Amino acid sequence: MFGRRRKRGEDAVDQVDDVTSEELAEESSADGSAEDIAAERVRLEPEPRPDGPWDLAEVRDAAEGRVDLGGLFVPGVEGMELRVEVAGDSIVAATVVLRDSAVQLQAFAAPKREGIWHEVRNEIAEGVTQQGGVVDEVEGPLGWELRAQVPVALPDGAQGVQLVRFIGCDGPRWFLRGVISGQGAVQPQTAGLLEQIFRDTVVVRGESPMAPRDPIVLKLPDDAQMVAEGLQQQDGGSRFAGGVDRLERGPEITEVR
Repeated sequence: MFGRRRKRGEDAVDQVDDVTSEELAEESSADGSAEDIAAERVRLEPEPRPDGPWDLAEVRDAAEGRVDLGGLFVPGVEGMELRVEVAGDSIVAATVVLRDSAVQLQAFAAPKREGIWHEVRNEIAEGVTQQGGVVDEVEGPLGWELRAQVPVALPDGAQGVQLVRFIGCDGPRWFLRGVISGQGAVQPQTAGLLEQIFRDTVVVRGESPMAPRDPIVLKLPDDAQMVAEGLQQQDGGSRFAGGVDRLERGPEITEVR
């Protein structure tokens, strides 16, 4: 059940991030005029981000205190692990693990003059409920977010649920999504450090044309080496820990395929 849910725009999402006035006029239909669509886009304009996440143009030195993953500069925190996740031949997400909590970070291209987080929330909620899960939309420390109970299969074959928080932020021509799991989702009040990592992340959109929702591809740091999945930490680590790679003076990276 949603505490508050915003209405999805009626097919008002750009197909490319730069839209001319002529293209806007062509989008008018029986469901609404070009002026109606333009008004909707004004309503959906990204909100200010006085506390981040940041665009590359908004910071003096993105690499200071952060790990350079190409499309993202992820803050380094003592004791954390940093995992990258692969789709095909591309790295598309990074997950920061702190003890028994984690936040997955993934950046996407977005239209120049509107945000997409409201639509993404609706789509995530619909997907979770179709799987038999439960979703609440609440206003949290990072703005509107989804707190979900997602059905999962347990190791013994029984059905269980995983608590997950979906957070997001619209930036200039990009959208950053975070997925908090573990203790930070079970007890949101304990997730302050993960939330601060999300705020301090820097997104590098680049100038190349991209369709909205295309993932912003990441890369490994130059001095990183991948280690086979399943290699366990000597100290036991958290239940999120898999294979690790020790960076020189930095966090650890695991490849998850």
